[in-house]
Amino acid sequence: MAEKCGEFRIQECNYLHIILMEIKELCVSFVGFFLLIIRVLISVAFLTLLERKVLGYIQIRKGPNKVGVIGLLQPFSDAVKLFLKEQTYPETSNYLFYVICPIVRLFLSLFVWLIFNYIEGIIRFGLGILFFFCITRIGVYAVMLAGWSSNSVYALLGGLRAVAQTISYEVRIILILLRLVSLVIKYDIIVYLLHQNNVWFMILLFPLFICWFSTCLAETNRTPFDLAEGESELVSGFNVEYRRGGFAIIFISEYSSILFISILTVVIFIGRDLGFIFYIKLLIISFFFIWVRGTLPRIRYDKLINLTWKVYLPVALNFLLFYGGLNIVFNYLYWDKKRN
Repeated sequence: MAEKCGEFRIQECNYLHIILMEIKELCVSFVGFFLLIIRVLISVAFLTLLERKVLGYIQIRKGPNKVGVIGLLQPFSDAVKLFLKEQTYPETSNYLFYVICPIVRLFLSLFVWLIFNYIEGIIRFGLGILFFFCITRIGVYAVMLAGWSSNSVYALLGGLRAVAQTISYEVRIILILLRLVSLVIKYDIIVYLLHQNNVWFMILLFPLFICWFSTCLAETNRTPFDLAEGESELVSGFNVEYRRGGFAIIFISEYSSILFISILTVVIFIGRDLGFIFYIKLLIISFFFIWVRGTLPRIRYDKLINLTWKVYLPVALNFLLFYGGLNIVFNYLYWDKKRN
């Protein structure tokens, strides 16, 4: 009887130890995600500063240079100013969706960053590419409902444009990533770094890289594909009725998506390590996003749609079929040689 009681107590201690370890892991994961969000928000602040500086020099003028040393505190000053202003709402808007949509969009743009948390070893996604597909496809609903709930014709047209643009270009993103998945045979993001020790995928698949980069510009509503926010005809597009805190949240979510896409581009096309060179590559890709905005004009909407369906779709499909056929041939030759 005493031996059974001793065994029961040992099992009870083991169960308690397992529960405590799981609680500890959850706490560590939560703290890691919280720190990741803080780093993303700080990075977004300095990305906006970099954009304003680069655009200033492109237009032969100085960017922000008054608040802090060479304007380093300007993004934080703007954020404080926006969030401290009095908040007003359109009288005829759908108040619930009007308030929730920017928050949902910000949450989705930050939540997708979980697939990069493997650097700290906190979370490891074996299906990171699929997770990216699922989360980013939901974001368009927030834009659409934000335009609809504002009860403005300009905002509604901007939301409809964003939906059509996202549906058109997400097919291209999926096909391009499937081409890379067929090379690596994995959905884990970190595996793409390991497969580029000898040569970058950007060199092997340079046409696909060009299609990927321009498609990312369209997915993030950046120039020359910023038809959802066309100031020349839609005033400001889907966010025309948002101001102060709501506008700041939309602004942060947009630049968080740009930063995420830049890191994803580095990882799957020009990645090799996670050292100092990795962040130099990230800075270069982010600079390209800004450079395009400062040099190219906005294209017409029908040309935007024709570009994706008549140019990018055939290129992506041809590369998918060509390299898929090469994989089948090489695998057949490999196994045939092994049998012999």
